[in-house]
Amino acid sequence: MKQINTIGLALVLGLSYVSTTFAGDIDPATVPAPKQIISKNYLSSKEAAALKQSLGNKVLLIDIRTQAEIAYVGTADLSDVNIPYMMDDYAEWDDKNNRYKMAPNSGFTTKVSDATSNVGLDKNATIILLCRSGDRSSRAADLLHSAGYTQVYTVVDGFEGDKAKEGDNKGKRTVNGWKNAGLPWSYNLNKSKMYIE
Repeated sequence: MKQINTIGLALVLGLSYVSTTFAGDIDPATVPAPKQIISKNYLSSKEAAALKQSLGNKVLLIDIRTQAEIAYVGTADLSDVNIPYMMDDYAEWDDKNNRYKMAPNSGFTTKVSDATSNVGLDKNATIILLCRSGDRSSRAADLLHSAGYTQVYTVVDGFEGDKAKEGDNKGKRTVNGWKNAGLPWSYNLNKSKMYIE
């Protein structure tokens, strides 16, 4: 009996070092065009939280929203680090989207590389990207894919979710998403996880 338990423990420990691959429940054919990624690695916010909770530090959950979004909307308690994919440019206005312009963060891939190596992971590690609603995380996932990362997932419903198309909440982000799913989040920011230039 003792020998069987030892063998079982060895198998569990051995498997814990294998690269994590997770097949989510999201059918890639149902993902809207702006949220599609090359690798087809899609997770819902609930799946992302479950994966992070079950595998802990073997998975890196990166919140890629801007510092302003996190400061005013809140942060996912399970996120490991904030690395904005896009940066706000408060000196320019975006007439098309009726907001301040956003520009790509030129240091994004470098910061992701730093974050993975800081926790002993590499380009084959499971990385989950979380943005507001899944659009930016799809572009960031493709960028990391092209940089050689093999297990990058996008949270298709994001932190705030999609906008309701009808009813009393039309235009509000109440359809899905991390916050709407009741997953752990707060307004209390952890300085060690925040993006500071």
